[in-house]
Amino acid sequence: MLVTVVEMAGVLTGATGVAVGLIALRTARRSVRECLDVLARRASVEGRVDSRAIRDVALYRYDALDEMTGRLSFSVALINGFGDGIVLTSINGRTETRTYARAVHGGKGVQPLSPEEEHAVWAARLGIGPEAEPHRVPR
Repeated sequence: MLVTVVEMAGVLTGATGVAVGLIALRTARRSVRECLDVLARRASVEGRVDSRAIRDVALYRYDALDEMTGRLSFSVALINGFGDGIVLTSINGRTETRTYARAVHGGKGVQPLSPEEEHAVWAARLGIGPEAEPHRVPR
């Protein structure tokens, strides 16, 4: 009798797991259909969209050095639909300017990015607009 109760509990647990899995599968399929519908509507209005083309751009201006004010230093992110692209950074001082370029893959820097560069990539990915306001980047 004890074995039968344990077997029944196992069968009931397994059936519940299958039911939950089927519900999750149905929900996922519905979400995929909705996304495809949105993309189809967008393509009908905008034409064909190339995810490899640069589409997300953000410029973040800041004071990199204590000697210079006026937010003359900047980082600009140029990102495509896959989150790949570049970040260009210009650090402006009183006597010199330094410019850096860093690769971005999947929304993250291939090399470590400065907080300002991370902010530019974050703003570009969110579509905040061409000029991003100073804001702490969420981690």
